[in-house]
Amino acid sequence: MRYITVFILSLIFWLLLTFRITVPNLIVGSVASLVCSAIFARYYFHNVYKFLQPRRYFWFIIYLFVFIWECIKANFDVAYRVIHPSMPIKPGIVRVKTSLKSEFAKMLLANSITMTPGTITVDLVGDEFYIHWIYVSSDDPAVYTGIITGLFEKYIKKFAE
Repeated sequence: MRYITVFILSLIFWLLLTFRITVPNLIVGSVASLVCSAIFARYYFHNVYKFLQPRRYFWFIIYLFVFIWECIKANFDVAYRVIHPSMPIKPGIVRVKTSLKSEFAKMLLANSITMTPGTITVDLVGDEFYIHWIYVSSDDPAVYTGIITGLFEKYIKKFAE
């Protein structure tokens, strides 16, 4: 069942990305979705029935808006740092603890952090992420954990766990 779910979700994602429903596009999308389901279904989807719950789709849509907003804010922050004559950066690697349990949710959080300008997830060990941050503004783990993962973790937990 999990392979079928991953196949269908991948195919829907493919069709949304390409935005064309043609026979060649369906064939290529089906092959790509089949490969994705064969590779990833056993690692990330242990309970496919939770993807059938409508509330998870609601929280996923909210998460997308939060993610886009955080990316916009981070883009302006990084642009300011690049354009500013004194280049106000204070780079460093920080350790951030997460309360997420599933590998799928951790993967989503790591990718969300990496796709946000100014942060890159370097490593994941257990429930701790090592993140390269363009401006380490605090030495307190609670403060920088809230800054880096705050909203992402809150919404990922609601739809992915």
